[in-house]
Amino acid sequence: MPENTYLFLMATTMAGVSLLLRAFPFLAFGHAKDGGHPPKIVTYLGRVISPAAIAMLVVYCFSAYFKETPLPQKSWGMAELLAGLTVIGLQLWRRNPLLSILVGTILYMFLIQR
Repeated sequence: MPENTYLFLMATTMAGVSLLLRAFPFLAFGHAKDGGHPPKIVTYLGRVISPAAIAMLVVYCFSAYFKETPLPQKSWGMAELLAGLTVIGLQLWRRNPLLSILVGTILYMFLIQR
């Protein structure tokens, strides 16, 4: 198969899969009978999956970090903990993920400079 044909078929397949994945919720739940609202389970999952995924990533990142190097060699992980607590505090106070992530990242980058 010529390379151009292969690339075209690959791009077309990826575009089709992306379209189907984005259309799936609309195809699966369509027009709800109760005024256009999604089922309660979908609303519940939409509310809890994002925070659960973020919590899982935070635990994974901190556990991987602390397993990699003993604490005394990394100044007890103060930069990471302080930046993490800053992100949590800003998120609870302002409820703005962009602000929380930006300030936490900037603080972390400032703290790890030697």
